[in-house]
Parts: sequence; structure tokens; C-alpha cells
Amino acid sequence: MPDQAVLDVHGVVMRRDGRQVLGPLDWTVRRGEHWAVLGPNGAGKTTLVTIIAAREFPSGGDVAILGARLGQVDVRVLRRRIGHLSHVVAEMIRPETTVADVVVTAKTAALVTWWDRFDDNDRARAAELLDLVGCADLARQRFSHCSHGERQRVLLARALMSEPDLLLLDEPTGGLDLAGREQFLRGVETTVRDGRIATSVIVTHHLEELPATTTHALLLRAGHVVAAGPAAEVLASEPLSTCFDVRIDVERRDGRWAARAAALPSDGPVGNDARYRAGGWTLH
Repeated sequence: MPDQAVLDVHGVVMRRDGRQVLGPLDWTVRRGEHWAVLGPNGAGKTTLVTIIAAREFPSGGDVAILGARLGQVDVRVLRRRIGHLSHVVAEMIRPETTVADVVVTAKTAALVTWWDRFDDNDRARAAELLDLVGCADLARQRFSHCSHGERQRVLLARALMSEPDLLLLDEPTGGLDLAGREQFLRGVETTVRDGRIATSVIVTHHLEELPATTTHALLLRAGHVVAAGPAAEVLASEPLSTCFDVRIDVERRDGRWAARAAALPSDGPVGNDARYRAGGWTLH
């Protein structure tokens, strides 16, 4: 059903070392939506994604993922329905693991092949996905010997292996060069348009790193929601300027976004003495 809630987050709070780093936060993602989550460093983006990936429990609040409530479900089973591309996952992969094994083990949310049995059909699907992301020739290579761009594309294939009901991408193009970024984003757009991925969330710092298939956006600042809703409304100058505390001009061309900080008037406030708030610069 198109309007079925895939993620339902209510009153979620995360505290670490006595400090509240997220929330309280409410957020709903429905089937068929493809969300972008943006915000400055320390906004709580990765914390939020780690929670909705069922890899961390919040300090408070209620989280339902694919109809299952955290705290009332075996997260090991739930994770099999979630494709998760993150440096957290990458760091858990053993260096000697081959690229083919990195992908095939995602069928059961495992990290090594000896925990489960994988048949010829599983291997064939892994090979198909590696071909989809342009890494078919790397199948026998060690994951640790891949370039950063190659690793990200391999991890995308891994995230798709279980035919997930929800795809989570946490800063997937960070550190990629321009060609690597564009190749990765084309792979994401292809999997969305051909129906392989029904619902997705991508976390990034930069509008240029968003696929053209993005439908909705969530802006976070200091753990709180600044704006949430259709991408055309949220990924606009006013909400983004408020979120990042700098006047931002936004352009969209061929479905992709670009942003740049607007030049300040020569006699206007500059540097750390200026803050932008819904309509203009103020001193502080």
C-alpha cells in the first residue's frame, strides 16, 4: 500500500554521556517515499539512521520499523529487511573477505560466510548486483584492496542483496571523486526507478550528493527537526539557510540540486558574528 508507514518515530530521544544529542523527534516515512536527511555536523543524522537501522536503541520514545517496534522484535530478523550502507558496516567487514562474499552474506545480515549456507542462486544474485554497480570484475578481490569508490559501490550491492523493504544510505558518497559520486548516484537512481527499492533514506551534508529520485527531505539541527516534507518545499533557500545558519541559494536542474552560500553585502555582518534567521542576517 502506497501510504503504509515504513518508519514511525515518536518522541525519540538519544542521550550520550549525560548529553542529549537527538530529539525529541517525530518522523514518519511511508512506502514509496525516498527521503534525504541533511544538517550540519553534530546534527544527529547518523544517530538517527543508526536507530532506524535497528542497530541502536534510543534513550526514550517509540520507534516502529516496517511495522515492528524496537524492543518488541528480534532485531537480527528485522535487519534482514533493511539494506544499510554505512561506515559502521564497512568497519565490521574482515579485511580478507572477498567482494563476492561481502555481497552474498547480506542475504542473512551476516558478515562471514560460515554462519550460513548460500546456494548457487544466492551467488548468481550477488554477481548480478556487482554487475549492476559496475564491480563485476572485482568479485574475487579482497574488499580491503578496493579503492574507496569501489568499496562504496560494493556496499551498495550488499545493501540490495536481501531485496530490502527499506534502504538506508549514510553519507554514501563522502570521499568519492566527481566521477565516482556520479556513478554511485546513477546506480541508486536505477534501483529506485526499476522498483528494486520501494523506500529509502539517504544522509548527506551536500545537496549535490542527492539522487534525482529524492521525494522528501528532513532537515536536522542540534538534534531537532528544522523542516520535513516534500523535497521541493524543504530543499529550498529559506529552510536550508535556517538549518545551516548561513544564507544559501538553491538551484535545481534535471532533477538534481545544487547549493552555494550567498555573498554577504560588503557592509553586512561577516564571520562568526553573523547568523541567518528566516529573512535576514542578525548580529549576536
